[in-house]
Amino acid sequence: MLTGETMHASASIVAPRPARVEIVVPVYNEEADLESSICRLRSYLDAEFPFESVVTIADNASTDATLEIATRLSCQLSGVRVLHLDAKGRGRALRAAWSRSDAEVVAYMDVDLSTDLAALLPLVAPLLSGHSDVAIGSRLARGSRVVRGPKREVISRIYNAILRLVLHNRFTDAQCGFKAMRAEDARSLLPAVLDNEWFFDTELLVLAERNGLRIHEVPVDWSDDPDSRVDIVKTAVADLKGVWRLVRSFWSGGADLGELAHRRRSGEFFELARFASVGMASTIAYFGLFLLLRPYLDRYLANFVALLACLLANLATQFRLSFWQRRGISPQLLVAWTWATLVISLACTDLGLFVAQLAAPRSILVQLTGLLVGSAWAGFVRFVTLRAVSFRRELESRMRHPSSSAAAHYSLAPTPALTPEPGALTR
Repeated sequence: MLTGETMHASASIVAPRPARVEIVVPVYNEEADLESSICRLRSYLDAEFPFESVVTIADNASTDATLEIATRLSCQLSGVRVLHLDAKGRGRALRAAWSRSDAEVVAYMDVDLSTDLAALLPLVAPLLSGHSDVAIGSRLARGSRVVRGPKREVISRIYNAILRLVLHNRFTDAQCGFKAMRAEDARSLLPAVLDNEWFFDTELLVLAERNGLRIHEVPVDWSDDPDSRVDIVKTAVADLKGVWRLVRSFWSGGADLGELAHRRRSGEFFELARFASVGMASTIAYFGLFLLLRPYLDRYLANFVALLACLLANLATQFRLSFWQRRGISPQLLVAWTWATLVISLACTDLGLFVAQLAAPRSILVQLTGLLVGSAWAGFVRFVTLRAVSFRRELESRMRHPSSSAAAHYSLAPTPALTPEPGALTR
């Protein structure tokens, strides 16, 4: 067996054309199922898969005969190789294999092949065509067919519901063991992913989505492995800790990876459209609240109360939807900007009310028109100045840290290096 961190090929194998897809199968003490699963996977790829592919068995410090079986398979089967690591962790295995891959697309699947292999082509095709950047199998998407116990089903749904509630992600299934992504994007994301265990999947997907990568979901046929040795309680606790770490990191200005900026599809026009749509909704709520308060309060006091309530909700939404990408906007700056914006908005709308009072003192319609004009001007000022502040903060950050990596901006703790774990690789 050849050792070291560099990929080697055994002398008995003639290297084929570079694989377009590399499929990593992380394993730990899988001597019972490894041979049958790898033979089945390789047979499917040779008979049904239209792209050049290679299967990498990533052994996570197995203590049984897993490594010996994997080594034998790599000698017997063309397009199978082995990566051995001295430490456990699915995320660690994927980091090591993906970071050294020379394929266009890197993927992984569980050794039990719980996912129907027919879903492999729909998984990688959008990535090879350039339609998407990340593809995931989803057991919760419409059209999927899943066979598993009620306990795992409930835990999975609760976990993914927590993710959507706390992290506001749009993908449906974070932990299905069936994923793929473009290798260049993997190399950009991996340094920022801190977890080396089961939370690796979730963290990778959340970072990808927050940096504008397009995630394609594939409904899968999936059967639960009754022999799974995953400690559900321990894994769930670790995942919740990981979610909390991400929340703290995002609020400290993390998750913006400069290497992926060129892949963001939301330009200024779409950002303005999102800003305007949220502003329109809050303006409608603001008018409604003003009309409710107007019979009981002075018009200027009613304007203040309605404006304050809707402005706080508006700014929280705008910050998340339109400006989360802009590095360097801290919660403290957002709070200060909220109060400054209140002053700007109050001045504009009170001026609109004053003009309306001069024009038609008793007309509610004229007062609403004055509020509308004042709100429009206030919204325009908010949009222009907040963008200017955010870009300035980002520029200052880059000037202070001209050589810092994306991971340094992201993490709250030292970031794992991109260099794979020391190990052995045969082919």
